Amino acid sequence: MCTILLPIKPEYVNGIINKTKLYEYRKHKCKRNVDKIVIYSTSPVGKIIAEVEVCETISNSPNKLWQETKEYSGISKSKYMEYYKNKDVAFAYKLGKVLVYDKPKTLKDLGINYYPQSYVYLDY
Repeated sequence: MCTILLPIKPEYVNGIINKTKLYEYRKHKCKRNVDKIVIYSTSPVGKIIAEVEVCETISNSPNKLWQETKEYSGISKSKYMEYYKNKDVAFAYKLGKVLVYDKPKTLKDLGINYYPQSYVYLDY
């Protein structure tokens, strides 16, 4: 099991914190089994503000995954379908308990000196 840092748009971060978004969608699955996501809220926030447990990793066709997760997707169907355009397989992390940090962290606090475009494995 491992922890990853994911860059996520602030609008979706808010949905995760408010529990209206219980799935985080990705085009590619990590090679390792993920049990925790550290959330980097992208611009204009630019801070690491929370972490969330991963209960399950789901994969299916984009249409079937949407049917399974749409109630707590936290995203419109049109944005979802655009994201998976021309993809045969879609992935989602089913999210559990959220821990919002009292004091947000920076990427440098974690020894990351670049703005990640995808996931970053964390060693802790």
